[in-house]
Amino acid sequence: MISEKQAELAKVITKFADSGWSLIDVPAKAWLQKRFESDREVVRNLIDAIEKADGACGNCGCEFDALYKTVLQSEELLLA
Repeated sequence: MISEKQAELAKVITKFADSGWSLIDVPAKAWLQKRFESDREVVRNLIDAIEKADGACGNCGCEFDALYKTVLQSEELLLA
């Protein structure tokens, strides 16, 4: 059973998957497909992509700015 926080993270990652920005949408889609398998490589790819996205535009003022940080602060929940 997933926690409320994990459900919130899944919603955020779904936003990334729907973003149309290949930097984050491809790894987000991969995580959503395998999120119940605890695939460390998929999680690492997602975290790497979010870190890059945060570095590239994490302060541009878009809705994703805070979402990048939310996921990065809850990284351990991505494997649960």
